[in-house]
Amino acid sequence: MMYFGHIAGILRDPKKEWGMLREERYTTKTIFLTQISILAAIPAISMFIGVTQFGWSVAGENPVRLAASSAVSSAIMFYFAMWAAIAFIANAIFWMQKTYGGSSTLDACLMLTTVTATPLFLSGLSLLWPALWFNVLIGMVAMADAVYLLYSGTSRIMDIDEDRAFLFALSILTVALCTLVGMLAVSVIAWDMISLVYIPS
Repeated sequence: MMYFGHIAGILRDPKKEWGMLREERYTTKTIFLTQISILAAIPAISMFIGVTQFGWSVAGENPVRLAASSAVSSAIMFYFAMWAAIAFIANAIFWMQKTYGGSSTLDACLMLTTVTATPLFLSGLSLLWPALWFNVLIGMVAMADAVYLLYSGTSRIMDIDEDRAFLFALSILTVALCTLVGMLAVSVIAWDMISLVYIPS
């Protein structure tokens, strides 16, 4: 299944694994149905378990748990929001690449996006214990790894020389960060619209 066999290598020696991934051809449909569908489930399911079994805690306060009925709707929205975010970023990469001399397919752009986001998906396991300081710490480590993967993979996957690839990666990173902020804003609005049911501790 695509790069699941490459995950250890991507995290250990990304330059080598990018070269191997470049030779493997996958369609957008395959990437979404067999890769993103699994990866996006990691943070969604972890969040559901964390907020229903352990509760959300901020600054050491008593944890607040959500009822399963509320948590499942939030988890489902979060799951598909990640699908939308990956699709938006991949299309942005595909649209921007000509400015930097790229000529890759949308499939390659989606693969670059998905592989780069893998550390962030895996960091979703931290949501099993939804403590703000812990989640932020793990998220920062995952973000740093994702940025390194982006810089190391852009020139290899997009067929762009390294000088232009550096600038292109900065542009991609800007789009990704704006998308992340947008997801957070939409999540806050959605949570405000949903009648969440809390379970007192």
